[in-house]
Amino acid sequence: MRPRVLVARLDSDGDVLLAGPAVRAVAASAGRVTLLCGPRGRAAAELLPGVDEVLVHRAPWIDPEPPPVDRSETLALVDRLANRELDQAIVLTSFHQSALPTALLLRLARVPIVAAVSDDYPGSLLDIRHRDPGDIHEVQRALSLVAALGYELPTGDDGRLRVERPGGPPPLEKPYVVVHPGASVPTRAWPPERSAELVETLADRGRRVVVTGGPDERALTRFVAGAPRDGVLDLGGHTDLANLADVLAHADAVVVGNTGPAHLAAAVGTPIVSLFAPVVPAARWRPWGVPHVVLGDQEALCAGSRARECPVPGHPCLSSVGVDDVLAALESLAIQRPAAVVT
Repeated sequence: MRPRVLVARLDSDGDVLLAGPAVRAVAASAGRVTLLCGPRGRAAAELLPGVDEVLVHRAPWIDPEPPPVDRSETLALVDRLANRELDQAIVLTSFHQSALPTALLLRLARVPIVAAVSDDYPGSLLDIRHRDPGDIHEVQRALSLVAALGYELPTGDDGRLRVERPGGPPPLEKPYVVVHPGASVPTRAWPPERSAELVETLADRGRRVVVTGGPDERALTRFVAGAPRDGVLDLGGHTDLANLADVLAHADAVVVGNTGPAHLAAAVGTPIVSLFAPVVPAARWRPWGVPHVVLGDQEALCAGSRARECPVPGHPCLSSVGVDDVLAALESLAIQRPAAVVT
């Protein structure tokens, strides 16, 4: 009988999207796949192919704004896991996170086989202790772990990111460029003034532009989109993750920081100009599987700091990137067209 497998990825939408290829590898030979995610990753989890069930738990050992540990909620999660009579559990984490708190709960739920990457001594918490594979992409890290249990992508699966999307129409007549000025972590965002200048320049050159952002970013997208004009559409606060996937899928390219929508763009095959602050390594979190250009000083003083607020005055790693740099990157992705041919 094919096993019932739980895959855990307890952080944000972007991290869950990067787990997608590993989930598909498991789903190719598992009987049932349950994805355990945090509330910040639920929307992405619900879009992943190969997932039969989504469980949500806000993990105090993973969430960037952790709540206090609640005994009743923690034991309720153990009961929910035990009730599913799982055969295996695979705990996906980034290199700076520990899989062991999740592994402990899985042990309490009597899951017979638990696997994770762990440099820390796991005692009896792990059956398969996969050593950290080094400075490789998060997609590769997850695939290397599931391969340790014998799970491989099926023939014909190229290992790119994928989502199941509604298939809605484009918000503007094509072609257009998406500018996504916000980021889940402030230090990863390009200065808003630069995003606004980019939108104005693209529109002046005859490019259609869609500005996107979440419900809490309406003021930001309104500023970046500028005064109402033909060919510029502000969708700030008007799309959920599934709708945003459709917007991105119809775009020629997206200009975005290292944040969830960058990985969503990759999942729908859209080229990316990545405004990448080096607070985390680009080698691990750059866009995966699509044409992309990474901009930003990867050797800046903040490199590897994982800072949420920029520790260097002036935010030089991204403020050093000019609008002309982004326009050149768009041109290198073969989407910058003369206004005369835009229809």
